Amino acid sequence: MSERLQVPSNDGRTIEVLVGGDPDGTCLLFHGGSPSAVAESRRFDDTVADAGLRMLTCSRPGYGASTPRAEAGAYADDVTDSVAVLDHLGIDQFVTAGWSGGGPRALACAALLPDRCRAAATIAGVAPYDAAGLDWFDGMAPENHAEYHVAEQGRDAYGAYLYEHALPVLQASAEEVADALGGLVTPVDVAALDAEFCDWMSRTFNHAGAQGVVGMRDDGLAAVAPWGFDLADIRVPVAVWQGRQDAMVPYEHGVWLAEHVHGAEKHLFEDEGHLSLIRQLDRILADLKRLGGVG
Repeated sequence: MSERLQVPSNDGRTIEVLVGGDPDGTCLLFHGGSPSAVAESRRFDDTVADAGLRMLTCSRPGYGASTPRAEAGAYADDVTDSVAVLDHLGIDQFVTAGWSGGGPRALACAALLPDRCRAAATIAGVAPYDAAGLDWFDGMAPENHAEYHVAEQGRDAYGAYLYEHALPVLQASAEEVADALGGLVTPVDVAALDAEFCDWMSRTFNHAGAQGVVGMRDDGLAAVAPWGFDLADIRVPVAVWQGRQDAMVPYEHGVWLAEHVHGAEKHLFEDEGHLSLIRQLDRILADLKRLGGVG
């Protein structure tokens, strides 16, 4: 069974941590999407345990019970928090995966912790906002167009926008999740939203909003800013997982990442979306173990 912990950061904040899976397995450092906070899931925990991995995931600053930063950080700054948690728990070697907005955090670990990170997977993960040759918004639902263009205007404007427009998502019940996401979910994603999945998404959204929109605000500001590391520095094995039926993070983001991360293995699907892809977690973890040489 999973367990929640409170771990001190290196700068005096508190990081909320969820630990589960196989206690004797290699650590899987999992980075959730935007917005998200830790929320127990029997399905997720069982999948990680069945893969023989120990699950470790955190609520990023401003989400759940994690103290916000004074200013929004870059994706690379979340690696510092990851190191604090790994060190606190006595974990040296790990593999990492990130879903959606968590994808860049997994890549950051691969770039900045090459002696500890054995392999990384990005699952429907976003590409850099300034990615050369990529139309970042092409194929993205109108809701995301509006949100991230406001994020370009800075902390105050973006925070006010989220307070007006994002609270229905953060406060959605299990029965309201699909409607709250609106055009962000494609038919294949709606089909993946069974009762258990909706219950988990509702709880992770609700907990993400425990401090209002501060966590979501800082996540969005990081998405439109430089990442704080260079993809060209990655030499850790990486897999890129992406579906064409994705209106949150378009298919071409995955194509771009696969082309710009050295040696990345690509798993690109015509019939998967943003939410449906995570239902392949067992396959993703088996592949991640292979890449990392984890028995």
